[in-house]
Amino acid sequence: MYYIVGLGNPGLQYENTRHNVGFLTIDYLARKHNIDVKKLKFKSLYGQGMISGHKVMLIKPQTYMNSSGEAVRELKSFYKFDTDKLIVIYDDIDIDFGSIRIRKKGSAGTHNGMKSIIYQIQDDNFPRIKLAVGKKPSYMDLANFVLSGFTEKEAEIIRQEISLASCAIETIIGDSIDKAMNNSNSIRLVDESNE
Repeated sequence: MYYIVGLGNPGLQYENTRHNVGFLTIDYLARKHNIDVKKLKFKSLYGQGMISGHKVMLIKPQTYMNSSGEAVRELKSFYKFDTDKLIVIYDDIDIDFGSIRIRKKGSAGTHNGMKSIIYQIQDDNFPRIKLAVGKKPSYMDLANFVLSGFTEKEAEIIRQEISLASCAIETIIGDSIDKAMNNSNSIRLVDESNE
């Protein structure tokens, strides 16, 4: 079983914000693979199904972003899975808009949701997929930026990033993370000359 965790904040006011692209990716996977993400346990909404011939659990922690690790810790202590079966999807302000980054492991960087997960499970040796959500304008503070919505043009690119991230998850599960990295890490959905 693979445990696919999308990070975000619960509540309608956060639904389509930059910080919630992890939730949006889980929703996309759920629709694509006909998985109901409606059960409430482990401080999460979750649902089980099949992707690329493997059992998966799609998970949306309901703890708010900065405490995401509490939900992941509860899941991990109940199911006792190896961390290489955990895939975390979240937003990143440091990578170029119109791209995603897949990494096998590593630090949380500046992301509080990831910091919480690594702190709670005492391990950073798990795959993660980062979706670019744009660069913070100098006049905005970080919290306001990540909780802001997308313009129509940005939303179209985010939809493509979500589709790309979903394909990457299918490849990680069905083939290998190396193949997913090779396929996805070099794709740019935005032509900078037209920005």
